[in-house]
Amino acid sequence: MKQFLISLRFVLLFTVVLGLGYPLLVTGLGQLIFPSQANGSLVLKDGKVVGSTLIGQDFSKSAAYFQGRPSATGDHAYNPLASGGSNLTVVGKPFQDGVTAAVQLWHDKQKAAGVQGPIPEALVTASGSGLDPHLSLDAALFQVPFVALARPGSDPQKIRDLVQSLAHQPTLSWDPPAFVNVLALNQALDEAFPLTK
Repeated sequence: MKQFLISLRFVLLFTVVLGLGYPLLVTGLGQLIFPSQANGSLVLKDGKVVGSTLIGQDFSKSAAYFQGRPSATGDHAYNPLASGGSNLTVVGKPFQDGVTAAVQLWHDKQKAAGVQGPIPEALVTASGSGLDPHLSLDAALFQVPFVALARPGSDPQKIRDLVQSLAHQPTLSWDPPAFVNVLALNQALDEAFPLTK
């Protein structure tokens, strides 16, 4: 019985320390030291949450915005509850059909804008998480003519300069190539070249 009571005390002690105390300590430190990140890196505009710097969003409903990488989260694009790769093999028909459809969509946009050139891979393939909020710099610059065409009166070169100014450049040899946060880019785009209603 004595051994049982000692064991029970240790179970209760470690339940309180590791089950309650430690999580509360880590949560408190997170809120104190990194409040924005601890609360999801939410982006506010006029006091309303418009997104997160960590999760991509679907901007495909308007040609006046830069599009992010395709989402791999199924019917509901950029659904954080369905995060994960599609697990489709690159030589399989479903993957190839998806890429072909995405390529055709961008070719149609190129034709409408009177531009040519290779389509960046990031615009036709999803990231591993399916929620990537970033886009490679070349994929963002590729979209400049389409965005400029959808925003009458905007200067394509100024939009290009805006994209370049928001790019995160690699500093070390193992860093990824230059990239931009799509939500931040589209917010800056709205400020610099507001859409007329």
